[in-house]
Amino acid sequence: MTEKRTRSEENEDARIDYGIIFSVLVLAVIGMGSIFVAAGHDTSTTSVSRALLMQFIWYAIGIGAVVILMQFDAEQLWKLAPIAYGVGITLMLSLLVFYSRSYYVSTGAKSWFAIGSLTFQPSEVMKPAFIMMLARVISRHNNEYVEHTVTTDWHLLGKMFLWTLPIAILLKLQNDFGTMLVFIAILGGMILVSGITWKIILPVAGTFLVLGTAAILLVIYGRGILADIGFKVYQFQRIEAWLNPSANTSSSSYQLWQSMKAIGSAGIFGKGFNVSNVYVPVRESDMIFSVIGENFGFIGGCVLIFLYLLLIFQMIQVTFDTKNEFYAYLSTGVIMMILFHVFENIGMSIGLLPLTGIPLPFISQGGSALIGNMIGIGLIMSMRYHNKSYMFSTSKEFH
Repeated sequence: MTEKRTRSEENEDARIDYGIIFSVLVLAVIGMGSIFVAAGHDTSTTSVSRALLMQFIWYAIGIGAVVILMQFDAEQLWKLAPIAYGVGITLMLSLLVFYSRSYYVSTGAKSWFAIGSLTFQPSEVMKPAFIMMLARVISRHNNEYVEHTVTTDWHLLGKMFLWTLPIAILLKLQNDFGTMLVFIAILGGMILVSGITWKIILPVAGTFLVLGTAAILLVIYGRGILADIGFKVYQFQRIEAWLNPSANTSSSSYQLWQSMKAIGSAGIFGKGFNVSNVYVPVRESDMIFSVIGENFGFIGGCVLIFLYLLLIFQMIQVTFDTKNEFYAYLSTGVIMMILFHVFENIGMSIGLLPLTGIPLPFISQGGSALIGNMIGIGLIMSMRYHNKSYMFSTSKEFH
C-alpha cells in the first residue's frame, strides 16, 4: 500500500514542471526586492509594506490560478476558449462605461476598473483568453484543411484577423495603444507557426513594416495626418523622446532620460542593493528595470535576461514534449506574450524602443499584468501535467 502510494506521488511529481516553477519563483523574488527598493525611495505616499503586501496577495491569487488551470486538460481548455474570450470581451466593453475617471485623467486611457484603491485592467487577462481562442481557431482550420493552399491560408488569416478585430476596436476606444502592440505580437507569433505560406506572410509583414516606418516619418514631417486619424499628443511626445531622448529632458523625455541615467550610472556591477541615487518616475511598474540596472549594473541586467531566456526555453521544451497541435499554438501565444513584454519593457528602459505602459513580467508592480502572466504559466503547466494522457491527441478529438 505504501509502495503504491509512493509510486503515485512520484508520477504526480513527474507531471509538474519544477523548472518553470523555479524560474518564476526567482523572478518573483527579484520583483519583490525591486519593488522594495522602488517604494522605499519613492516620493509618493505608498508605504513599502503596503506595496509588498499587495504584490504578495496578487502572487497568491496568481498561484491559485495556476493550480486551477493545471486541472484542465487539452479538451477542457478547448471548450473553455470561447467562454474565456466572451468574458474578456464583455469586461472590455463594460470599461467604456465604468472606467476609472481618475486613471483616465492621469493616463489618458480608459483601461482600468477602480474599486477604492484597487484597480484592474481587463485587457491583461484578455491576452491569455485571446491566445486560447486563436489556438482553437488555427487547430480547427488545419484539421479541416489538411493540405495548405494559398486560398485556405488566406481564409485562416482572415479568421485570425476577425477574432482580433473586436479587441483592436475596444483598445482603440480605450486609447491603449501599448497593449494593442502585445496583441499584435501574439497574433504575429501564432501566424508564423500556423502553417500559413511565406507567400502570404512576407507581403503582410512587409506591409506592416512600411506602415510602421511611415508612421514614424509622419511624426516628424506630417503630424497633422496622424492627428486626424486619432493620434494623441502624448503619443507624439513618446516617439520624440525615443528618437531624441536628450532633446527635452525636463518634460517629455524626463522619464526615459532618468531611466537611462540610472542604468548608465551603475556601470558593470551596479551600486548595490537598495541604492537609488537617481529618481525615475513610475519605476515600481513600467520602469522597474531601471531599479535592477542601478542596483546590479550590466551584470545584473544580463542575469535577468538570462532568467527570462531560461523560462522561455523551458516553455518551448514543454511544447515539444506534449506533441499536441492545440497545445503548440497555445504555448506559442504565451511565449510571444511574455517575450514581447520583456523585449519592450527593457528596450524602452534603455532607449532602444519608444515608451509604452508595458510592465516587466513577474517583476513589475501591478496585479492585472501579473495575473495575466500567471494564467499563461498555468496553461503551460497544464501541458506538462496532462502530457501522458494527451501525448498523441490532436484537435480532431475536440470537435
